[in-house]
Amino acid sequence: MRRFDLSVYLVLDPGLCAGIGMVETARLAVRGGATMVQLRDKQGGTAQRIATGRALKAALAGSGALLIVNDDVEAARQIAADGLHVGQGDMSPAEARALVGPEMLLGLSVESPELARAVDPGVVDYIGAGPVFATPTKPDHRQPVGWEGLAAQVAVSPVPAVAIGGLKAPHAAQAKAAGAQGVAVVSAICGQSDPEAAARQIARAWGEA
Repeated sequence: MRRFDLSVYLVLDPGLCAGIGMVETARLAVRGGATMVQLRDKQGGTAQRIATGRALKAALAGSGALLIVNDDVEAARQIAADGLHVGQGDMSPAEARALVGPEMLLGLSVESPELARAVDPGVVDYIGAGPVFATPTKPDHRQPVGWEGLAAQVAVSPVPAVAIGGLKAPHAAQAKAAGAQGVAVVSAICGQSDPEAAARQIARAWGEA
């Protein structure tokens, strides 16, 4: 399996990133220490995701950061992204794996220890565990689970976990203490006046935790 670093996992939101755009936000965030970038655009169609994804791939080339596409197999394949991330309401992980092949990373969102325990490490590379807090960037998320709930999911997962749900730099130590391998952030970087400094603050907090 490919090596990957979940420590500062940026999830792009087209609305929040509208000021300077998703591509520039990602470029600056990676310069500040973001290790993975997920393209999540629920409003745009596949063609738009492909166009944005190709621009992201070009912007991130040589940085070492990996590009993940949320819930769009065709876009992930056309972009030749580093990975695909699916939720519980999307296609099954086995179906996703069959479509993207063995080389692409596959992430899966889970919301309970039962779902985390059921993950097949032969299919899924990492989980998004949580949500720790409520977050306006994903209004349809499940009930927040808090730090204890996060720890319970991570403890039974057979694959590494990135903590999700309303997280910011000050939460890095608690996420690490719960066993997560990183923090997924949206508004902590998207929409900030200086995405590079915002990412650097999260990376520093993770490193010092």
